[in-house]
Amino acid sequence: MQRQAYNQPPAHSPPLHHPVPQHVSTVPQLRSPPPPQPPSQPQSGYGYAGQQGVPAQGGGGYGSTMQPPFGNFMNDPAAQMGLQFGRSAMDAGQHYMEQNLGRYVSVSALKHYFNVSNSYVVSKLSIVLFPWWHKPWSRQQRLSNNGQDGYYLPPREDVNSPDMYIPMMAIVTYILLSTLLAGLRGAFHPELLGYTATLALVVLALELAIIKLGTFLLNITSSSQLLDLIAYSGYKFVGVIISLLLSELLAHLGIGGSWVSWVVFLYVFSANAFFLLRSLRYVLLPDQGQGGVGGSAAGYTVARSQRNKRTQFLFVYSYVVQFGFMLWLSRV
Repeated sequence: MQRQAYNQPPAHSPPLHHPVPQHVSTVPQLRSPPPPQPPSQPQSGYGYAGQQGVPAQGGGGYGSTMQPPFGNFMNDPAAQMGLQFGRSAMDAGQHYMEQNLGRYVSVSALKHYFNVSNSYVVSKLSIVLFPWWHKPWSRQQRLSNNGQDGYYLPPREDVNSPDMYIPMMAIVTYILLSTLLAGLRGAFHPELLGYTATLALVVLALELAIIKLGTFLLNITSSSQLLDLIAYSGYKFVGVIISLLLSELLAHLGIGGSWVSWVVFLYVFSANAFFLLRSLRYVLLPDQGQGGVGGSAAGYTVARSQRNKRTQFLFVYSYVVQFGFMLWLSRV
C-alpha cells in the first residue's frame, strides 16, 4: 500500500490577516489603595468608610482607645496601700532617729554645722592650710529678737565658725585616696578599703574619747562646745591628704627623698596645730561675754587655776595629740 504524496504549496501563498475587533472595550485603570488613616480621621473610598469607629482588636496596634501599660497602676488599691505603708514606715523611721539622736545631741545644733556655702569652703580650706596671716580669729555673734540672748553665726556667714562638712568630706577623701595610692604602688588588696576606713574611725573614736575626758576634767558642760571640739578634730584630715598627695607626687618625679615627705608633713602638722591653737581659745578659754550657740551672751569667766589647766590641755591637744594621730594616718 502506497502513501499518497502531498502536493507542494504554491509559490505565492495568500497573506495571513489577523482578526480586527469590531467593538472597542476600555480597560479600567488600576491604582493602589490609599494609605491607611487613623481611626479618628474620616476615611473615604474602597470600602473603608464602614470600618470607622470600630476599635482595634487584639494587641497589634496603638489605637486611640489603647491605655498606657502602667496607666492604672496608681489607681490600684494594692499599690495605694503599699505607698501608704512605705510613707508610714519612712515617717516612723525618721521620728525614731530624731528621738534617739536627740538623747545625745540636738538635731537643730547639728544642722548649724552643715550650713555652709562654696565661698565658705574655699576660705576655710585656705585658713586651715595657711593660717599664719589670718585675722581676726574671734567668732561673730548676733543678738536674738529680745535683745538679750545671743548666738554664734552659722559657717555660711562667719568663716571662723567650725563646720562638719569639710571634716566629713575630708575623711571620705582620705579613705579613697589611701586605697588609690596603694593601688598605684601595686599594694592594693580588697581588704585595704575596709582597713583604712576602720583606721579613720578608730582615730576619730580615740580623739573623741580624749576630748570627752578633757571636757569632763575641765568642767566643760556645754553641748555646743563639745560639738565644736568634734568639728575641729576632723580638720587634720585635710593636712594628711595634702601630705599624701605631695609626697607621692614628688617621689614619682624623683625630687628629693624621704626628707621631702617629712618636710611636707611637718608643715601641714604645724599649720593644723596653729589653726587649732587659735581657733579653740574661745572654747577652752572663754572671756567675759562669750557664750555658745543658742546660749546666753552674758558669758562666764574661768578661775585662774582652771584657766591654766585648760591652756595646758589646749597645747597638748593641738601639738602632741595631733602629731601622733596625723603621723599614724600618714603611714598607710
